Amino acid sequence: MDRFEAMRVFTRVMERRSFTLAAEDTGLPRSTVTDAVKQLEARLGVRLLQRTTRQVSPTLDGEAYYRRCLTILSDIEDAEGAFAGAKPKGLLRVDVHGRLARHFVLPGLPEFLKEYPGIQLYMSEGDRLVDLIREGIDCVLRAGDLQDSDMIARRVGLLEEVTCASPEYIARFGMPKNLDDLGGHQMIGFWSTAIGGLLPLEFTVAGTIRNVSLPAVVSVNGADTLAASARLGLGIMQAPRYALEEDLRNGTLVVILPDNPPTRTPVSLLYPRSRQLSPRVRVFIDWLSREFTARPDGK
Repeated sequence: MDRFEAMRVFTRVMERRSFTLAAEDTGLPRSTVTDAVKQLEARLGVRLLQRTTRQVSPTLDGEAYYRRCLTILSDIEDAEGAFAGAKPKGLLRVDVHGRLARHFVLPGLPEFLKEYPGIQLYMSEGDRLVDLIREGIDCVLRAGDLQDSDMIARRVGLLEEVTCASPEYIARFGMPKNLDDLGGHQMIGFWSTAIGGLLPLEFTVAGTIRNVSLPAVVSVNGADTLAASARLGLGIMQAPRYALEEDLRNGTLVVILPDNPPTRTPVSLLYPRSRQLSPRVRVFIDWLSREFTARPDGK
């Protein structure tokens, strides 16, 4: 194994905190990964990792060497990619919310992989903010306002939001014509871990944002359950239009207060601040930005 490949193996062990997981990621035998790190330590004359039966942790020298390796490996990828005809390659790990993946990522994915045949994509589904470095993820796609973190965010789109309810709910509570008519109505509460409580309904009035909290008989923390509850007439809800398009087309949900829509929801790709942006992540971000721009519900 050459020196640069040993660096790649070492950085993966550092990020995964495991020789076994690093071996799985790189497709190498665990013994090869272990030997590569031992050879690096012998060449440098320092211990890079502390090993116990339960975990692997970096020494101070290991942390410093890891940072240098990231810079060197990134420079090598950029240098190789600068030649005409060279295209990014390798395994790209992306974590995406399932509905976003099915609507915005999967439809154009065959063309992306056709353009970059050297990229293999692993796509996990989730809605939590994963530990990218520890879990070996290159980037995550998330909707909503982002909490402060040590990650860099690149906005790729804005989702149109709608306020809606079922025809049965409207028949029972009436169709509100303005925000003042919301008295006596109820919402389906959506629990946000970011604020540790229920999100209020949001409306735009004459260019300003107004938040309205209504009584919530039912509260949920999942988007699919939110929509299912609305179909059953349990209250007013707000969600991205693309996720409710079939309901709105079939009439199982109807838009209310269309002149006072919620603000659009940003969609962002996030990647670690501590890691140089690799060419394969860069082309994926650029491609996904174009995918969102090409869709009326993703601008």
